Amino acid sequence: MFPGEDPIGKHLKDISEGKVYEVVGVVGDTRWSISQPKRPTFYRPLYGDGYSVATIVIRSERNVEVFAVPVQKIIGQMDPDLPVGNVMTLRETIGKSTIDSQFDSILVLAFAVIALLLAAAGLYGVLAYLVTQRTSEIGIRIALGAQRGGVMRVMLLDGLRPALFGLVLGLGASGAAVRLIRSMLYDTQPLDPAIFALVSGTLLVVAGLACLLPAWRASRLDPMQALRTE
Repeated sequence: MFPGEDPIGKHLKDISEGKVYEVVGVVGDTRWSISQPKRPTFYRPLYGDGYSVATIVIRSERNVEVFAVPVQKIIGQMDPDLPVGNVMTLRETIGKSTIDSQFDSILVLAFAVIALLLAAAGLYGVLAYLVTQRTSEIGIRIALGAQRGGVMRVMLLDGLRPALFGLVLGLGASGAAVRLIRSMLYDTQPLDPAIFALVSGTLLVVAGLACLLPAWRASRLDPMQALRTE
């Protein structure tokens, strides 16, 4: 508000109340909610103002919860008309400010886990059906000398191909969607490479496990039994 000038001693006028305040100090921006970015904050005098609220912070190596009642008694002895409320630990205060974000995050995570399980079941079903359809082909490959490891590798790659294609599309879509949930992120960049790498690795592992059993079954087929299959 005062670029290139010393703000100490200057005055600010509260348009809503018409009061004029003298600047006596400069403080940093404040994060009122853990899910919101820091904002410029204006501190008014505690006394002699229409709205006076103070916060007492107690730090102790012991359990701070045991100090709640004694502190309220001390304040009551100093001023019986001074109300005391919202007695909470710092952990409870942070939890109160993040309860909405936690619910949203848990909901999104639950849908993500369900989607991951459905995708794994779909990959397993598709590859199992593919093995069934190609039973005769697999039997011929093995009868002609194909190594079982090679057959397993071919079937595994056939199953992972749609997973890799979906992963590429998903990364592109998530890069755009993550900007819509920027307000739900705390100390995490919307396009954090580590997060994207972790999620991609998890999806590939799940897809690989879903494809592994049908591919292993394909490599263990008996050539004679496979050739008799219509």
